[in-house]
Amino acid sequence: MTEHNVSDAFETVDPSLHPLKVAVDQLYAFRDLFFESHTIDDACKKNELVKEKLDETLQLFTELKVQADRADKAQYLFLQGKALNVLPDVNPLAEELLSKALKLNPSLIDAWNELGECFWKKGKSSDAKNCFENALRHGRNKVSLRCLSITTRDEALRAKSGKERCEMIQLGVRMAKEAVALDFEDGASWVILANAHFSEFFNIAQNPMVLKSALKAYEFAEKDPRTKSTSEFHYNKGIALKYDEDYTQALEAFTLACSLDPTWDSASQKLEDLINYLGKIHELVKKKGKVGARKLQGMLKTLTPPLLGPYASTYRNMTFNLVPLSDLTPGLNIEKVVLGRVVCHIRHDDGVPFIFCMTDAEQTTVAVTVYNLVEGKGVIIGDAVAIPEPFFSEVHVSHKETQYQFSSIRVNTPVMLVVNGKKVTRDCEAGTQLSTFNKPD
Repeated sequence: MTEHNVSDAFETVDPSLHPLKVAVDQLYAFRDLFFESHTIDDACKKNELVKEKLDETLQLFTELKVQADRADKAQYLFLQGKALNVLPDVNPLAEELLSKALKLNPSLIDAWNELGECFWKKGKSSDAKNCFENALRHGRNKVSLRCLSITTRDEALRAKSGKERCEMIQLGVRMAKEAVALDFEDGASWVILANAHFSEFFNIAQNPMVLKSALKAYEFAEKDPRTKSTSEFHYNKGIALKYDEDYTQALEAFTLACSLDPTWDSASQKLEDLINYLGKIHELVKKKGKVGARKLQGMLKTLTPPLLGPYASTYRNMTFNLVPLSDLTPGLNIEKVVLGRVVCHIRHDDGVPFIFCMTDAEQTTVAVTVYNLVEGKGVIIGDAVAIPEPFFSEVHVSHKETQYQFSSIRVNTPVMLVVNGKKVTRDCEAGTQLSTFNKPD
């Protein structure tokens, strides 16, 4: 299934079927550890080579059919269905065999999980969820839990209310945490937890600490060679790194996602989008939004202390010192406030964060990224913006001999801002919706 590997066996197999179990396990290991024995140059041939391995495995089922007929029929059907399910395409025969296995033995946890995988591939998320819930009724297991984390988050995106969506996202996080607790070394479970935290970041609140939790889980997941060999892992990790504004590692992640699956257009598109994004910011910061010199001088000469609003005097028992952008140091600048004019917006496909360039009285320009902003509530060119305790960074990114360099301020909530002398109100603050990409192995 997307985001996970369902090859973890839960039941003990009939001894007479042991050769078939070994063969199926080897088939999945060949797929999941492909790049342990092959180079990146073989990425385009991966599915073809897995198909050849599948054909070899199915031949063994034919050779051992007579012997298997005297063994546990349900387990035989399950193993054969599981083998047929190794490829990303929908396989009707796999679904048929797994359904027959469960009619013979409804307590086969692995068969329920594998059948759920079949339904998920077909886009039948409700049927898939029922399978995973049936598996859990027969025993707590990491595969069902992480699969239910995925299906629950998928349902959350169609929730009728924000409250219901939040509850379902949080349930998905809890299920993923339980899966990790059952096997701390399993990278697939760590991936699901990372993606669950990522959904939490985008669907509940764009809290940087939640994003850090996702990145930490991705870090644990990468220790598992099965996980780090999948293109979707690096794709999702790259998205998280982009929103953490770690652009160098994000580019590396998208580049690796493209290498692991050269046929996957979404990965190459995301890499191109990020390159264009950085290029736009670099150019517009450097050119001060392309505002003419005379017009810019007129915009800046009216930057006066009253435009600081409440930060012009003591605010919540704190006194803020107005400083030029050139005085900022990397990280959080305590008890400082900066003031400038908006000289441009930077448009991009994701919509999050809202980005604009701001120039201060010294004509220093920075990019400002604003999170948790309601669509349509952003600032416009010419607005005076004050930012208290700015989180400042100097971005230096190199990619294929091209350099991207600019200064940036990250704003985690718009209510920190003062626009044209007035504090931004709570009705401008909101979360958004974005999910990780689900791609079959």
